[in-house]
Amino acid sequence: MAAVAAATRWRLLLVLSAAGLRVTGAPQPPNILLLLMDDMGWGDLGVYGEPSRETPNLDRMAAEGMLFPDFYAANPLCSPSRAALLTGRLPIRSGFYTTNGHARNAYTPQEIVGGIPDSELLLPELLKEAGYTSKIVGKWHLGHRPQFHPLKHGFDEWFGSPNCHFGPYDNKARPNIPVYRDREMVGRFYEEFPINLKTGEANLTQIYLQEALDFIKRQQAAHRPFFLYWAIDATHAPVYASRPFLGTSQRGRYGDAVREIDDSVGRILHLLRDLSIAENTFVFFTSDNGAALISAPRQGGSNGPFLCGKQTTFEGGMREPAIAWWPGHIPAGQVSHQLGNIMDLFTTSLSLAGLAPPRDRAIDGLDLLPTVLQGRLTDRPIFYYRGNTLMAVTLGQYKAHLWTWTNSWEEFRQGVDFCPGQNVSGVTTHSQEEHTKLPLVFHLGRDPGERYPLSIASTEYLDALRWITPVVRQHQEALVPGQPQLNVCNRAVMEWQGGCLAPLQVQDEPNPRGMWVLKGWADGLGCSKPTGHLRAQPPPTPWGLTHKSVP
Repeated sequence: MAAVAAATRWRLLLVLSAAGLRVTGAPQPPNILLLLMDDMGWGDLGVYGEPSRETPNLDRMAAEGMLFPDFYAANPLCSPSRAALLTGRLPIRSGFYTTNGHARNAYTPQEIVGGIPDSELLLPELLKEAGYTSKIVGKWHLGHRPQFHPLKHGFDEWFGSPNCHFGPYDNKARPNIPVYRDREMVGRFYEEFPINLKTGEANLTQIYLQEALDFIKRQQAAHRPFFLYWAIDATHAPVYASRPFLGTSQRGRYGDAVREIDDSVGRILHLLRDLSIAENTFVFFTSDNGAALISAPRQGGSNGPFLCGKQTTFEGGMREPAIAWWPGHIPAGQVSHQLGNIMDLFTTSLSLAGLAPPRDRAIDGLDLLPTVLQGRLTDRPIFYYRGNTLMAVTLGQYKAHLWTWTNSWEEFRQGVDFCPGQNVSGVTTHSQEEHTKLPLVFHLGRDPGERYPLSIASTEYLDALRWITPVVRQHQEALVPGQPQLNVCNRAVMEWQGGCLAPLQVQDEPNPRGMWVLKGWADGLGCSKPTGHLRAQPPPTPWGLTHKSVP
């Protein structure tokens, strides 16, 4: 209770200070460090039961803080989930979806025309009101055209890339993905920042770690509160690790990547202690979506007991590992069964800074401070969207599927399998099956693998439906979707160097995720055919600035 009282006190003082009232000894708000992994599964950490037990630092972080077994992404795919984290809103509200097909996944490939709209208020923009300096390290993935640059949406610093590390490409039909320091391109993946696909060797995690450590040291020396968004992507296929970690895991190359991440988290937490700012730094670890079973076992992780993986709205696609750490405030060794969502990090971070969420828009994120400080539980639904379609909803222990779908029969017959070895008749369907009139309902406590739907004749089923139905109806009636940002792709907006643009053509070619680009779009990509409205004349770099070689 002392921690709760202290937190309440500094939040009150921050409010008074923001109101222009002089407050003697007003405390500095806590630093905020969000560690977002890429395609890491619920079952990848020892504390969640991974049998190799190769994550001692993350396991210790959980032992010293609070573990969330029931924490969710806002989408089963990377870009929409990241948009949700930074806006506190479901991706359908911010426009991070496509209308090119029913229940169709979409993200931000090189060809995407859209991105995060200016109308959206991102977390770092709002944290400036409380004096925070903000940095993103790693993958942005919310659009790469100049208006979508992270420094135009509140971040003060950036080291990383606008896209994932797919490649290598030939720089003729398609360029390699650039890496930026703030507004300057400092190289590209597979060129100045090599990734050896044969051995899996890359030093990117070490580079990202050093960026984080340096930023923390600088902000501590300047006595400024900071927000660090560490969004690394080593566990996204093609997975990579630096030489000291290669071949050290019982789980193969994916395990090597996890071990290096675990070591990096340990070094970050150790630095916070060495600088005596651990008790003034809130740290949260989670992932953007479930493990990509399509890449497993060599290039993908584990979703533990849950069904399917990335790209699906079954539990394996959206339930995430999650750990909160704040020494002196969060009691050690806690486990909370609060239904949490990645959007909650937006609202919780604002609360930590003594700020209220925007009131001119719907905010879906919940403030988790009462949970982490007092152990309080709040009833709330979890909505599972795939594209523009509400596929399922969880309330309490009950999950109701309004639609079921893994991927198309065509893709499945080509070897694209989002649920390898997990066929559940009538559940993991390869055609889009509607259940809006009689939802498939599972009790996730007894059946976390979603294998045994409740009998529609049972009292339990009817009671669950009476509880869930009005929540779904209220949500859908009030929902105002944002303008879709992920409908259109055009090669004219790819991230070329000046003078290197190939003719604007659309040809069938492999998609890096193992799917096929057919006439300009792919299922899972979301893009329509190029519009032809954008001229094939790129700026010198994606942000319209001069190219700079690696220092």
